[in-house]
Amino acid sequence: MNLFCLGISHHTAEVETRERFVGHGGIDRILREEAGCREALFLTTCNRVEVYAVAEEMIPSERIVQCLCTHGIDQIGKELNAFYRYEAWRCVQHLFRVTSGLDSMVIGETEILGQTKKAYEAARASGAAGPLLHRLFQRAFRVAKQVRTLTGITRGSVSVGSVAVDLAEKIFGDFESRKVLLLGAGAASERTARALVKRGVRDIRVTNRSWERAQALAALICGYAVRLHEWEQHFREVDIVISSTAAQRPVLTRERLGPLIHDRLDRPLFIIDIAVPRDVDPDVNEMQGVFLYDIDSLQSIAQQSLALRREQMDVAEQIIDEHVNDFSGWFSAAPERPLGGSSLRASET
Repeated sequence: MNLFCLGISHHTAEVETRERFVGHGGIDRILREEAGCREALFLTTCNRVEVYAVAEEMIPSERIVQCLCTHGIDQIGKELNAFYRYEAWRCVQHLFRVTSGLDSMVIGETEILGQTKKAYEAARASGAAGPLLHRLFQRAFRVAKQVRTLTGITRGSVSVGSVAVDLAEKIFGDFESRKVLLLGAGAASERTARALVKRGVRDIRVTNRSWERAQALAALICGYAVRLHEWEQHFREVDIVISSTAAQRPVLTRERLGPLIHDRLDRPLFIIDIAVPRDVDPDVNEMQGVFLYDIDSLQSIAQQSLALRREQMDVAEQIIDEHVNDFSGWFSAAPERPLGGSSLRASET
């Protein structure tokens, strides 16, 4: 049998490519029934789309990518080059690095651990994650906890939201007096809102498809909830828009923003789009007075804080290597090995 990971991330592709593979309903079932995976787990975040799977035989990468594709299969040959694949113990090592925040755009960020846990819970609930993936991901969660406990890798800006706030603060000298509108009230918006409050911003407005969620987040940060049909009115007042919704198509377009920008009386508007798929049409950046930054734009800022945690990365990598060796040892010694009789390291290709 074959244990592998197939994915695409900020390391290998820009956001316009990644957003084409965010998956769709029933992806776990599709991976098993159409791709031939015995066990499967689908992980999607703002910076990565990955499949962890167990199969009777090696499954061609093209077959997995076709299951993930949301725009037809005519461009798969070209986009397949952006996907990476890890087999056996390298798959184990990659997962441990992912959950520990070492493979993230912001090294040491902790959001990925929660996102991985949710993906694992979903796969277990659907029956897609069997005994091997169960044991693998439970070990990955232990590794992440140990890395966070024994290293200082989480110091500094350690989330996409906090990096977005770093960017906004660099743009505005008097950052605390600025007005911010959050489009979306999910987990990413909450982390961004907390980072804004920590930096002293007091005027934060939250809008969301669910009025209750907008109210809940606004109450949490002492902000203002804005009803969905009223958010456009606030463009006359806000300085920064941070968007992170679950929409599958752009929420902000040139056509929609045109009249709103006209009413701003030459005041610039900064938009930070941390959603994948993107909430803001890239053409918006061509509008006069509008400055748009997407998830990839934040990467250079994230790299600046990397130096502060680089020393801790070596310690974290040592912890991960020890767990990879231990997991491989368990696999080799197990009386009933779900992947056959060879060790994980021996199966490296």
